[in-house]
Amino acid sequence: MTPHFLTRPDLKGSFGMCASSHWIASAVGQSVLERNGNAFDAAVAMGFVLHVVEPHLNGPGGEVVALIAPVGSRPQTLNGQGVAPEAATIAHFESLGLDMVPGAGALAAAVPGAFDAWLLLLRDHGTWELADALAYAEHYARIGHSVVPKEADTIATVAGLFREHWPTSAAQWLVDGTAPQGGQWVRNSAYARTLNRLGAAAVGPDREARIDAARREWRSGFVAKAIDAFIECTPHRHASGTSHYGVITGQDISDFEASYEDPIIGQFRGTDIVKPGPWSQGPVLLQIMAILDGYSDSELDLASADSIHRVLEAMKLALADRDAYYGPDLPVETLQTLISAEYANSRRALIGETASRDLRPGDPGGVSPFLPPLRHDAPIAGGLDIGTGEPTVSVTGTTQGDTCHLDVVDRWGNTISATPSGGWLQSSPTIPELGFQLGTRLQMTWLDRRSASALRPGGRPRTTLSPTLLMRNGEAVSALGSPGGDQQDQWQALYLVRVLAGGKSPQQAIDAPAFNTTAYVGSFWPRQWNPRGATVEDRVGAEVISDLERRGHVVTRAGEWALGRLSSVTRDPSAGIFSAAANPRGAQGYAAGR
Repeated sequence: MTPHFLTRPDLKGSFGMCASSHWIASAVGQSVLERNGNAFDAAVAMGFVLHVVEPHLNGPGGEVVALIAPVGSRPQTLNGQGVAPEAATIAHFESLGLDMVPGAGALAAAVPGAFDAWLLLLRDHGTWELADALAYAEHYARIGHSVVPKEADTIATVAGLFREHWPTSAAQWLVDGTAPQGGQWVRNSAYARTLNRLGAAAVGPDREARIDAARREWRSGFVAKAIDAFIECTPHRHASGTSHYGVITGQDISDFEASYEDPIIGQFRGTDIVKPGPWSQGPVLLQIMAILDGYSDSELDLASADSIHRVLEAMKLALADRDAYYGPDLPVETLQTLISAEYANSRRALIGETASRDLRPGDPGGVSPFLPPLRHDAPIAGGLDIGTGEPTVSVTGTTQGDTCHLDVVDRWGNTISATPSGGWLQSSPTIPELGFQLGTRLQMTWLDRRSASALRPGGRPRTTLSPTLLMRNGEAVSALGSPGGDQQDQWQALYLVRVLAGGKSPQQAIDAPAFNTTAYVGSFWPRQWNPRGATVEDRVGAEVISDLERRGHVVTRAGEWALGRLSSVTRDPSAGIFSAAANPRGAQGYAAGR
């Protein structure tokens, strides 16, 4: 394996730290901290900026899942995952001749949850006025930003779809009829006007009332009305190759409110790992780490084929349970069994010397597993190129992999890890009055009533969004996460092994060669399964790769620096010292702090 070096320093300081998947968002977060905002003010400002500068990875029509740890309080999950519209029934999709929810098009739209969640966080835990928190995003939407190469590539891929079938998207995202080039300056004037109107709607006798007024304007005012009118009147091409109307209505939007809930907590090497519940894939990380906790540090060095094989097999076992059992209504007792040490021991015993070939969900307390269809020969739209966690996009708008991420810790110790996603520019036609589009999170539901993640009106789809907090002695000591769809918790597992078992610094752990399994049922359309598949960065070394192949892993070499977009912030409560690290791959993510 190539000797390790640092691409960037581990930032250290005593004031506060921000890290994210885009340098502008990190700079904005630090600006908020410098202006006496707290971590939650900073995260809200960063979240809205990410809508503008990473529109191919998230948008206001999508969702956000966050873990928050206000200093002196228990951690909470901020649930900004919208639900299925009331008319989104299995019977309706079957009547359209569909056996899966399409990967692009408004039929796949859950109710947008990001806006209400960010405002709920600002109201309850922030200190800033809404207009101040939105000002950064409004500025970049109105004045413009420099297009990153992956954004340009995404637009170029779907430019034909936009011109032929989605004219409102062509008007918004093409420049004089062509896709922008990387580095080109672009604006989103419609979204700037939307933000300005929402900020102006924040009227009331106190800060909380003003923020709630803006939430009502989104849910029942001009935003909901524009979405309702556009969806009702605009049939359009979906990833299925057929054209349909969406089913979301203004009433669906009006009925939804973001919420808080208790997170799920597991352990690895004496550190508490905090995750969102089984309506996300968050418990997958807890299952992986519980299995790996039974190995010694030397058995988890991640430099040998032995250790990489163990981790790949642990990932496959945890993801098989996800595909069989996870959903918003998973019984608490079943979940506790899945993340328990006893269950992990039984799963670890299944790891042999060669790559497993089968989908192997366990038996957590006698619950019968749902076995999803195994489409191992399904074509991958757009090709297998998960790259740096950016979406793989086909000419139909189908997206595999997704998302952006942010982490913040402030001088007082308030900590947040947030993963915004959905509402991609390629997900469905742009609503011209608003400057954004709806998401496609319903593609993660099954049109099979037996599944725990079946499509149900008013039900949450099982999302891949999976931020992480680490805690010791009841205090947050780190926030971390990564974009990457089904890979999010896999790449985070590598980070935790390297930091908590291997003694690496956060930046060393992020820089180190990454890998992941593809032997799971994909959360994204067309829900592919690749038995024995593994994707590795070439830096793990030719000898290690050959050894993995001898063990039966079907290895895809991703390139030298290709997998993951991790970022993290850390806190030493006793010393009052903070640190931050961010992913160098793609030259896009950065950390900032002092």
